[in-house]
Order: sequence, then structure tokens, then C-alpha cells
Amino acid sequence: MGKVRPERVKRIARELMDRFPDKFTADFEANKEALKALIKTYSPKLRNQIAGYITRLVSVTQAAEGVEAEETLAEEEAESIEIKETEGETPPPSDETAPKKKEEG
Repeated sequence: MGKVRPERVKRIARELMDRFPDKFTADFEANKEALKALIKTYSPKLRNQIAGYITRLVSVTQAAEGVEAEETLAEEEAESIEIKETEGETPPPSDETAPKKKEEG
């Protein structure tokens, strides 16, 4: 079972992520230092909980973007391979348009 975080921690973390998306990374220590500059909290435990949740949100977001980027890249590669294959091949002549050979026999 996962850890349960208070709604207060989640609300503050989401609001900070919306206001300052470029300030936070997937590094907990860096997020903790950024929080010290952004908010005044008298409780180190609360600050650490918020920094931890922000770290989690950033990691999940980056992972989701990575999967989407990989899927897009794979689709582009498949399309380029299809284009290369069709450019390099000449279609075989159909039986109707091909000249008929005389049978000798």
C-alpha cells in the first residue's frame, strides 16, 4: 500500500508546481532548497513532505513525457521506413499490361 499524504501537502505542492514549474526538478534536495526560498514554513517536516511530493509529481510527469516522446519517435521512424521502402521499389507490372511472349513449341 502507498503512503498517505495529507491533502494540505498535496494542495500546496500542486499550487507551487502551477506557479513555479521551472523551479522544481526530480532532485529532492534541490526542491527542498527551492522551497526554502519560496515559502516560509516553521516546520521542517512539512517542508520535506511538500518537497517530496513535488519530487514525485515531477518524476511522474517526466516519465509520462518520456513515454509519449518514445511513442512519437517510434511512429515517425515507422513512417520514414515505409516511405523509404515505397520510394526504392518499382511496382511489378500487372499481367494485363505486360507484353505477352509467344510460346514456341
